[in-house]
Amino acid sequence: MKLSIISPVYKAELIVDELVKRIVIEAEKITANFEIILVEDGSPDNCWGKILENCKKDSRVKGVKLSRNFGQHFAISAGLENSKGEYVILMDCDLQDDPIYFEALISKAKEGYKIVYTYKKERKHGFLKNLKAKIFYSIFNFLVDNKNNKASEKVGSYSLLSREVVDAYLKLGDYKRHYLMLLRWLGFHSAYIEIDHNKRFEGKSSYNFKKLMLHAIDGITSQSDKLLRLTASFGFLMALFSLLSALGIIIRYLITPFQAGWASLMVLTLFVGGMIILSVGICGIYIGRIFEQTKMRPQYIIDQKVNL
Repeated sequence: MKLSIISPVYKAELIVDELVKRIVIEAEKITANFEIILVEDGSPDNCWGKILENCKKDSRVKGVKLSRNFGQHFAISAGLENSKGEYVILMDCDLQDDPIYFEALISKAKEGYKIVYTYKKERKHGFLKNLKAKIFYSIFNFLVDNKNNKASEKVGSYSLLSREVVDAYLKLGDYKRHYLMLLRWLGFHSAYIEIDHNKRFEGKSSYNFKKLMLHAIDGITSQSDKLLRLTASFGFLMALFSLLSALGIIIRYLITPFQAGWASLMVLTLFVGGMIILSVGICGIYIGRIFEQTKMRPQYIIDQKVNL
């Protein structure tokens, strides 16, 4: 059996050596025929230098350097494209996901499952980050129609894929992509194992609030058009409410004439105007996604490869 372990690397100069060391220890318990693919995603520190050092020490360590920072999910695609394993394990580089679960992932896969996800007992993040994740996934699940694509903040990218799943994943041409959402869309027989979530080995996460918001928008708009349908439904309700209000004013005027207030008119005008702008903005986001997809640019550019 050949096993591939893929890890996108970004702002992890001080983690790479420990990452490779732990992966090698756990992978050797399973098979001597494995490869470690580290994908450097345009990191501003010396991640690539550290990857080169490990590639020279051990030919089983392979490096892929992207020409710039394309984002974690594109780095994952680059790693999958260069993998050769019968099974492929994907994990983050920060060691919050521990390689000690490799054997459990393989064992579950040998039961006949083609995708094995990991479920965190408790996420070792701050209160605010956990709260934001819970809110995002609640909104996302509401906006996604496909019940098979429901998401949870406790299921991360640490997972195992069979070669069949990897080949199917690489056929997807989505320009805006989210690894877990695309996996769920693919289907296949899947299972979960429960794991402990560790604290980050060193440094801080590169996902700030702005990146998380952009990631959320990409995830929702690339997987569902429910926002557009909700906007249309709200517009219909607003039109119906306006019609009923107009009838009410006419009836009241005929019964007891009154002087309409300026303030109420301004509030209503601003509210309707705001909803129109919001609706146009939502349409604009989807049109922007169409524009990006139709350009047919490659999802990422590889600058260098080592041991591949």
